[in-house]
Amino acid sequence: MAPNGASELAQELPDARGAQADRKGVLAQSCARAGENEVRKLGARLADTVRMERPAALYVHIPFCASRCHYCDFTTYVAPDDAVEAYVAALVREWELVADQAARPLQTVFFGGGTPSLLDARRWQRLLAALHRWFELAPDAEVTVEANPGTVDAEKFAVWRSAGVNRLSFGAQTFNDRLLAAIGRSHDARAVCTSVERAVRAGFTRINLDLMFGLPGQTLADVEMAVQTAVDLGVEHVSAYWLKVEPGTPFHEWHQQGRLQLPGEDLEADMYELVRERLQANGYVHYEVSNFARPGGESRHNLVYWRNEPYLGTGVGAHGYAYGVRYENVRSLAAYGRRLAEGVRPVASFQPVTPAESAENTMMLGLRLREGVSVAAFERRHGVPADRLFGEELAHLQRLGLVERCQGRVRLTERAWPVANAVFEAFVGVLTVH
Repeated sequence: MAPNGASELAQELPDARGAQADRKGVLAQSCARAGENEVRKLGARLADTVRMERPAALYVHIPFCASRCHYCDFTTYVAPDDAVEAYVAALVREWELVADQAARPLQTVFFGGGTPSLLDARRWQRLLAALHRWFELAPDAEVTVEANPGTVDAEKFAVWRSAGVNRLSFGAQTFNDRLLAAIGRSHDARAVCTSVERAVRAGFTRINLDLMFGLPGQTLADVEMAVQTAVDLGVEHVSAYWLKVEPGTPFHEWHQQGRLQLPGEDLEADMYELVRERLQANGYVHYEVSNFARPGGESRHNLVYWRNEPYLGTGVGAHGYAYGVRYENVRSLAAYGRRLAEGVRPVASFQPVTPAESAENTMMLGLRLREGVSVAAFERRHGVPADRLFGEELAHLQRLGLVERCQGRVRLTERAWPVANAVFEAFVGVLTVH
């Protein structure tokens, strides 16, 4: 049975979404008839005091993998050594082009992928030297490297530590070897434990483990074992994600063919509740929908995203949000290298973010966090009280018992966590409907 009345809530929420859609339709018609209605008046006052701040966070995409997992739709490549060498050189050129847009100093840097830890120690020395050459980092900056189990060694640990890397994120996914093989991972469960233990011996205290649930053939016992193993390893942070079957992946093709047997929504809800209960019982704070940390061990870089703050994205296929614009880099390795060889930033597309869209994002992303959204901070940033913009949505969600007000903040209730996405959907298009 789904936890905390999730099944009952799931029945109520379609009606809520239908009512919301009706309201948006009426709102659109009203706006077309009367240009001076309340929503437009408020829209004229909307602002975003953060949008022009210099980004103090940098994301770096390292796209290379030894093989591609069956569920992955990220920008990744299995590439020869000369392509890796060329990419490192191109990435440094991109940093040269964007460095003057960054805050001084940067507060967070995140090397994601792909599998950043596939790069050898020599290339890491080059990259990290260039990072410090083009960017100033705060003395306490959080610098994270994603790593796959079995791709780390003492030499890389030493290079990372000497250059200020102070946080590692290992993609464990599960501790069941059968499941690891089924999802296309190239490591076994023992490699996860060995890699974490070696990182600790090398002096790393800030370590995250990624776990997945909702995998084909996965049981509650599998999830329980994975959570307990993460706790026993003593890691500071755990990210626990639902499997999402993405178009263009082998899993999507198999699912379309009826060859992928997934646990189903009720069992996945039970898995999520088990993760929440066990990690919180062992001292982890459930601070974001999919993330748990020892007190003070939250991912500072990811908090930038959830607080709707600006960040620079570099590397092939990377996304960024800076100076009121969301952008995406080209996804082709060849195009990425060619653009940078010409001295041009490799941006494929960009989308200006209006103050109205930013206000919606602040609410939707902020509600992902246990801390929720500060109503005072929202008004300071956007110039209008949240209740003036989203009063009907918030009131309806409160009646459903999905959000609450506490000490000047709006946040999810305990019963809302399993159906959190439905809460976030309530704010989509409220201000940006055309």
